[in-house]
Amino acid sequence: MFKRLLLIVLIFVGYTTAILADNVSEQEKIKQLLQQRDKEIKTLMGPKGTKHTPAQTNKLKAIVNDIVDFEAMAKMALQDTWTVATPQQQKEFVTLFGKIIRDQSLAKPEIYRSTVTYQDIQVSGNTAQVKTIASYDNVKTPVSYTMIKKNNSWYITDIVIDKVSTAASYQKSFQNTIRKKGFTTLLDALRKRAERA
Repeated sequence: MFKRLLLIVLIFVGYTTAILADNVSEQEKIKQLLQQRDKEIKTLMGPKGTKHTPAQTNKLKAIVNDIVDFEAMAKMALQDTWTVATPQQQKEFVTLFGKIIRDQSLAKPEIYRSTVTYQDIQVSGNTAQVKTIASYDNVKTPVSYTMIKKNNSWYITDIVIDKVSTAASYQKSFQNTIRKKGFTTLLDALRKRAERA
């Protein structure tokens, strides 16, 4: 009886340890992913005052945004409208939405010079919450990420800067337009905005 109980305990402990090890592994993967992204951005940006060529600017936009899941963010922004939109409308919306965010991502490039401190990374299945503090010019700003694991890679689905959610901000703006003028009007507005960008 004692041996059987001991075996059960050892199996349970081994299983729990494996789960914890897996979580730690995923936490480390996420941290390394974000740190590598931060390093690449800072390297490409160069010293303060550096002027960038169009090619360098495009590369910066790619590094900043390539780990963002624009489809997931688009679904959050559109809410119920996503399910009634046609597949073609969904695809176009994600493309336009992604282009607008990419172009806006370098509106204030100096923020990417911030020193980032990782406070907490919580992983639950295929989702994760990352809390950091970005410090620049003696100003500390809390920045957190909601992430999802797809095809064995982690992607950002929302960024909260100083308690302001990117996805929620777009959601509020888009839902307001949809309620007043409809989804087609929103698409038209995004097309024009993307062209200007």
